[in-house]
Amino acid sequence: MTSSARREHLHLAVALDGAGWHPAAWREPTARPTELFSAAYWTDLVREAEAGLLDLVTVEDALRLQSDDPRYTGRPDERTDRVRGRLDAVLLAARLALVTEHIGLVPSATATHTEPFHLSKAIATLDHTTRGRAGVRVQVSLRPDEAAQFGRRAELVALAELAPGRTPPPALVEDVFDEGRDWVEVLRRLWDSWEDDAEIRDAATGRFVDAAKLHTVDFTGPRFSVRGPSITQRPPQGQPLVAALSHVPVAHRFVARCADLGFLTPHDDDEARRLVAAVHDEREVQPPWPDGAGDQPLRLLADVVVVLDPRPGAAAERLARLDETAGTPLSRSSDALVFAGTPGELADLALAWRDAGLDGLRLRPAALPDDLHAITRTLVPELQRRGAFRTAYAERTLRERLGLARPANRYALTGHHDTATTESSR
Repeated sequence: MTSSARREHLHLAVALDGAGWHPAAWREPTARPTELFSAAYWTDLVREAEAGLLDLVTVEDALRLQSDDPRYTGRPDERTDRVRGRLDAVLLAARLALVTEHIGLVPSATATHTEPFHLSKAIATLDHTTRGRAGVRVQVSLRPDEAAQFGRRAELVALAELAPGRTPPPALVEDVFDEGRDWVEVLRRLWDSWEDDAEIRDAATGRFVDAAKLHTVDFTGPRFSVRGPSITQRPPQGQPLVAALSHVPVAHRFVARCADLGFLTPHDDDEARRLVAAVHDEREVQPPWPDGAGDQPLRLLADVVVVLDPRPGAAAERLARLDETAGTPLSRSSDALVFAGTPGELADLALAWRDAGLDGLRLRPAALPDDLHAITRTLVPELQRRGAFRTAYAERTLRERLGLARPANRYALTGHHDTATTESSR
């Protein structure tokens, strides 16, 4: 595929979460609520996404039970009519790697309370086992209930005492995002800590590795220090894909500084243009990548919750029924646009938002498997008919599919050995 053809094509991702993004989805006749913790359920979903030629799937995860309570109460709710509990996204992605060949696998991980060394080798391992299809959706957390799981960051636990309607102090929010930025920086340094040709594997000389091409990363920050090198050699993509969701300016900066792929939540054409401009403006003022290595485009997708049906009016009727079952319209609580319509109408929206500067959509199926099937079996053919989506997988790695080059290794590029950098950088 030529680069011009790639620009004309939309990128489509699907975000998988439980029985779907609508809280009443698990009560639909086609839902499989008894199988949400089975491998078969998830492999069926991801195989369907791959059959539809989608770019990637993201898998939701968190360090707390799902809750309908406001953001900073720090308490799980007491609702019994919602899906609660989920599988570990990284481990699930490893299982999904066994049954897929092309689609990108991007599990979610929370940077705020997890060790970057562990996640770095886990995602590097996923990239090796998928031969270059791995990524990670990085989340930061200000939730007191998540902080309470780890016994660290008392200032976050104390947010549970915030009065209703109050938000955390801006300085604390900035600090949490700064920590997340450092976390991603450590991931990236560890992925580079083995040069690409560090493995010699020469049985005759008895040399398996060239020790001069393994590098300590020596990162020291306010929250953690990491020595390195990684125990896992450099991933096939060099740098597995880093993705993040952004709603507010501080998160726009995080995406602009740390990510290869950003997810935005516009609700109309004008907002799509404003959000794209806001992230790109932040990107312009960020420092360059180390030594110019890997300085490349940032891809941006719009998140949309979808209820799809080819029959005019049928999707709206189904959404109304789901809302009635749930007791509250999803549109009141969703951060993203809730779209109920036909595949043709969603294709119109996708193309309009491409003109607004977005590279495609990350679709959140309201109910699984129905809305995933509608995406792969009706939306994709509609976009293909318009010449806006691929008709076959062509690229080997996820980065290639998104038009992102394999970054050079920062240590090999500079001939730098055993860096002792203590400040965070891109």
